[in-house]
Amino acid sequence: MRCKQQGLSLIALIIGLIVLAFVALFAMKVIPSYLEFRSAKNAIDAIARERPGATVADIRRAFDNRSAIDDINTVKASDLEIGKEGNAIVISFSYRKEVPLLDNVGLYIDYAARAGGQ
Repeated sequence: MRCKQQGLSLIALIIGLIVLAFVALFAMKVIPSYLEFRSAKNAIDAIARERPGATVADIRRAFDNRSAIDDINTVKASDLEIGKEGNAIVISFSYRKEVPLLDNVGLYIDYAARAGGQ
C-alpha cells in the first residue's frame, strides 16, 4: 500500500504568504480612513439628533469640538453642508480620499454622509 504525500509545496506557501501580505497591507491602509469617516458620520448624527433647533454657527462649533475630541482631520466644519428639510436640520458632507498602496498604485475612496431630515 503506497501513500501519496499531501501538503503545501514551497511555491504554494510563498504565493499564499504574498497574497496574505497584500491583503494585510490593503487593510492597514484602508481601515484608518474608513474609521475616520465613521467618526465624522457619528459626529453629524449626534449633532443633528441633539441640536434640532441650532443655528449654522452652533452646528459648526459643535462639529469642531467633536472633531477635536475624535481626531477627525479630513472633514472640517466649513466642509459641512447644512440645510433644512421641513422642520428638521440636515447636515451632510462628502469627500474623496486617496490611499496610496504601493509606489505608483493608489486607491480613491469617495465618502458621503447625511444626517437629519426625514
